[in-house]
Amino acid sequence: MRVAVAGGTGTVGRHVMSGLAAAGHTAISLSRSAGVDLTDPGSVTRALEGADAVIDVASTQTMSAKRSAAFFGTTTRNLLDAEAAQGVGHHLALSIIGAAAAPANYYAGKKVQEELVAASPRGWTILRAAQFHEFAPQTAAQASFAGFVGAPKGQTQPIAAAEVGAELVRLAEAGPQGLAPDLAGPQEEWLPDMIRRYLAAAGKRARVIEVPLPGALGAAMRDGRLLPRPGAKLGTQTYAEWLAAL
Repeated sequence: MRVAVAGGTGTVGRHVMSGLAAAGHTAISLSRSAGVDLTDPGSVTRALEGADAVIDVASTQTMSAKRSAAFFGTTTRNLLDAEAAQGVGHHLALSIIGAAAAPANYYAGKKVQEELVAASPRGWTILRAAQFHEFAPQTAAQASFAGFVGAPKGQTQPIAAAEVGAELVRLAEAGPQGLAPDLAGPQEEWLPDMIRRYLAAAGKRARVIEVPLPGALGAAMRDGRLLPRPGAKLGTQTYAEWLAAL
């Protein structure tokens, strides 16, 4: 297959790209570094010529609900329109467990994305995954100030980005199936504890302050709405094993 990967250079995208290549498929990265602007309809349409499927793992760095909704709304519409123009048969989107239940902040954009994909008359698949193991170092870097790290209070069941990438490749090969089972890691973790353990493993000194995020997203993080639903598919690598491999 010829598969276009939106966000092919990102945390999950690079694993999707390598997984597709290892399986004998042709992987095309839809990213600015590859000369493709997902916010430009013409750029996207040209890039999808000859593609059999699209895997969308693009993301944006924002916690603003308005900006997130604008980004995912624009990029998803552009991809779906380009796929219709080029005859692409399968759109596979990566979302987040809980996006529909707590559509606030960044999750607001993922809800928009899910709604647009599910309304498409063409073949589609949506995979909702838990937060990645990689979320802990990302949060530690973004929420660090003067020797302190603000860690959002929340329960999660994290999974390695590499396992998410492998599942996306498998789903692309399987063809459209609508809403796929949730994908999460093998065990639950407390997010602030994940950050503490990451800092210790990386030899970084900082005091972790547990912060209850306000609003709907913060409540969902604490009450379990971001945990996988019954029937979810579970990965194998624990967070401890992932840390040990750093």
